[in-house]
Amino acid sequence: MSDGEKLAMLDDLEQSGLGWFWACDAEGNLTYLSRAIADRLEVSLEELLGHQIPAVFTPIEGQGRTTSLSLMISAHKAFSGVAVHASKRPQGTVLRLSGQPVFDQKGRFQGFRGTGADITEEYYREAETARLAKYDSLTGLSNRHRMAHQIETTLTAFKAAKRNCAVMMLDLDKFKQVNDTLGHAAGDELLKQVAIRLKRSVDRDSEIGRLGGDEFQIMIPDLDDRGDLGEIAMKIITMLKQPYSLDEGRCVIGCSVGIAIAPHDGVTREEVVRSADLALYAAKKGGRGQYRFYSGDLQNEAIFRRRLEADLGAAVEGKQLFLKYEPIVDAQTRCVQTLEAHICWNHEQRGEIDEEEFAAILDGSSQVNEVGRWAISQACSHAAFWPESIRVAVNVPVPLFSSSDFVDDVKEALKNAEMPASRLELEISEAVFFGDTTVVDRTLAQLFKMGVRLTLDEFGSGYSSLSYLRRAPFDSIKIDEKLIAEADRHDSRELGLIRAIVALSDALDMATIANGIESNALLASLLDCGVKQVEGPIFSDPVTRETVESELLGDNWQIDPSCDRLKRARRRTVYRKIHVIHDDHSYEVTLRNLSKSGALIQGLADVPKGTQFVVDLGGGQLAVATVIRSNLDTQGLEFEQSLIDDGSGGLCTRSRVSPYALASAGAPLAALAPGSYKAMEGGLLGGGASVPQFGYAPEAMNEPA
Repeated sequence: MSDGEKLAMLDDLEQSGLGWFWACDAEGNLTYLSRAIADRLEVSLEELLGHQIPAVFTPIEGQGRTTSLSLMISAHKAFSGVAVHASKRPQGTVLRLSGQPVFDQKGRFQGFRGTGADITEEYYREAETARLAKYDSLTGLSNRHRMAHQIETTLTAFKAAKRNCAVMMLDLDKFKQVNDTLGHAAGDELLKQVAIRLKRSVDRDSEIGRLGGDEFQIMIPDLDDRGDLGEIAMKIITMLKQPYSLDEGRCVIGCSVGIAIAPHDGVTREEVVRSADLALYAAKKGGRGQYRFYSGDLQNEAIFRRRLEADLGAAVEGKQLFLKYEPIVDAQTRCVQTLEAHICWNHEQRGEIDEEEFAAILDGSSQVNEVGRWAISQACSHAAFWPESIRVAVNVPVPLFSSSDFVDDVKEALKNAEMPASRLELEISEAVFFGDTTVVDRTLAQLFKMGVRLTLDEFGSGYSSLSYLRRAPFDSIKIDEKLIAEADRHDSRELGLIRAIVALSDALDMATIANGIESNALLASLLDCGVKQVEGPIFSDPVTRETVESELLGDNWQIDPSCDRLKRARRRTVYRKIHVIHDDHSYEVTLRNLSKSGALIQGLADVPKGTQFVVDLGGGQLAVATVIRSNLDTQGLEFEQSLIDDGSGGLCTRSRVSPYALASAGAPLAALAPGSYKAMEGGLLGGGASVPQFGYAPEAMNEPA
């Protein structure tokens, strides 16, 4: 074959795209490139020739270091199978380059000659296969295997670096109903929308995965602040419970979240994930739509809650329930217009259980309808003795509103109290509208015809729809307390929403009520928005029936706002053994009750006011507290830093002492134990004493009943 024929054959080969050629000089400058390559890359040949090879071709990430080509060329070593793209076209065509060094007869390096092949289709096919092995094909989130690998490698690295890492387990509530009623296609579309909302909810470095079905998992490195984690979990729950629009129809689901934090709740992946699973189970058992942190006494808390729920039936029979009333005030005149009823429980062993804790116990209980009927009847019987200008408001549980005899129950309560229907105001949650539309409309129409006033409660909580207001005969709208709280913190966007809600209610001839007001600045902003009625700690906490009747003896009950006044810290009756540490000695005491701001302990004698303790609530939860009251063997403590909600009606510290820190200080890794802490340099509080300063009261050794 002649040289001309060989050149023609090579030219045909280049033009076919089956093989391309390139060459560079000893300095690495490109001297030759098949025009077909330039055409395929959509770059002119003139823009490529004369430039350094690494400046023309860049190895694709994961296929080699960006300096590999220059290293191989400078080392005069042959190479093959390097996947590259054109530096000026980082997306699109993928080439595989091979090269051989060229030497002259005297062994002097002359440059490289090589070949190239278009592997675009093969490369992206393999990349997609690799992606599917790591990511969920439906949602695009990490799959179970990738999440396990990411958590495993992160925790291994973080253990050496003594860093924290949070893991959240998520489970969708009512997802099975969507699949059963709307079909699997709707279920798949719903999961895609859930994935999008999850990404929006977690606005920090994280790994989000779908484990299968309706289970999701989130890993958040370097975060152990349970206040921040609780806010993230609540944001997830709030976003996921908002309605979804699918081709097959509209649906609403919920979400429960369990949270565990390494190294507090485990060091290995298996330990941390198991802890998060237990917390998720507790959240679901607590009524769903909740988040829960892992703690070692989850089982004990569940038993405590079940006992209270079991006692609830006896509470109604034994007249242990009672009502407190929170004034709702006219925004302009400051005169009390309505008194909102709150249900409390005077438990025989646990003491008074306030309205918030009682509501958490009642939610999901089999007694909810019976308690709701009792509250309406009791409130009407009290209000019958008040001036006719004062109304009473009662919150209606969703199951009670949906019951077939609810309207008859209201009629009977009004009849027995001999009170006009116009003085009863029923607060109805937006959640009732997700029941049978026909039943809801009929019930509302009957109540309206009866003359009962209706308030749409928690407006702006996430379900809000103009269709409710258009078809339902509401007299007023109560703005969601969380939206009010956000307005107090951030001021601008939320106030704009409140202003829009007020304008909407004015257009529909409805009053607006804002509750939970704690500051004069917020009150002024709400008045500027046009809110008609207000309530909150700045006016009054819920008060007893006796206080109400005493205040209503005059012509008008007028309440001027006090100085900025936070809502009274809610106390939980706890009654369990804990440890408190003073200097370097630990004492076992009985924790009688607990609130965000303080605690009541019993067991130590002769403890002076001003004494500082570290309260060990277990699991690395240490809270610095000062004795502000002391009476014989009982001390009232005030925390230096407030506790936070654990998402399910309990309280916990914002942060915990790391097991690593305890170990380095000489304490056992598992937990703080009774006895001396002199092994810790300076003691936990920096004291130097090693002798107990307080003695035990005789009754302190008795176990809690």
